[in-house]
Amino acid sequence: MGEPSRVVVITGGSRGIGRAMALKFAQEQATIIIAHYDPDETASGETLTILSQKGIKAESYKTDVSSHSEVDALFKGVISRHGRIDALINNAGIVKDTLLMRMTEDAWDRVIDVNLKGVFNCTHAVIRTMMKQRQGCVVNISSVSGNIGNVGQANYAASKAGILGFTRTVAREVASRGITVNAVAPGFIATEMSLSLSEKAQEAILQQIPMGRVGTPEDVAGAVYWLCSNEAKYITGQTIHVNGGMYMS
Repeated sequence: MGEPSRVVVITGGSRGIGRAMALKFAQEQATIIIAHYDPDETASGETLTILSQKGIKAESYKTDVSSHSEVDALFKGVISRHGRIDALINNAGIVKDTLLMRMTEDAWDRVIDVNLKGVFNCTHAVIRTMMKQRQGCVVNISSVSGNIGNVGQANYAASKAGILGFTRTVAREVASRGITVNAVAPGFIATEMSLSLSEKAQEAILQQIPMGRVGTPEDVAGAVYWLCSNEAKYITGQTIHVNGGMYMS
């Protein structure tokens, strides 16, 4: 008998980059668990249908990643049903953009709670299981904004920069157990969120990208998948920048 299929949890997995990652892992017949916080099940239902048509075992759960109790319940259920979790992709994120002088406390708190505390909650919920398994991979989705900043995104950039420090620290804590923890920092990617910008704003961003094009969700998914592969088993605590040269470290 071959090895059992990997169990992969993707937060924010119903659409955009999250859906692209689910489809990438589907290529290896992984069991895929999607967490989302959409107002309805339309997007997640579409993703589950696509995965089902490919013969993939997949589940979807509405979960507020900023809630420690909701996240804990989600992961306990996954471990109870499947016995293991091999990969966690912390992709859930929101924006509430405005200049700092206009930013409300609620806009600050909510973005930090979802984007940064959510990564803590999910990683905290899975790490003990991975340590017992003595293997696993965590990939946290950061952003180019976390490295260079972006006007109107003090809350978002702070949350995404915080993810980088969190990633490096946890990577050091669990490396001896065969667990890798890395970050992927996308640049301007063609998703519903980014393409809602005005044409003028999109053109201004394009002028900052040496490759002269917007990235695709598949560009990000490829980097994430590689970090969870055997080819990357000696890579941990790193940030992979997927941005067409917009930022070079």
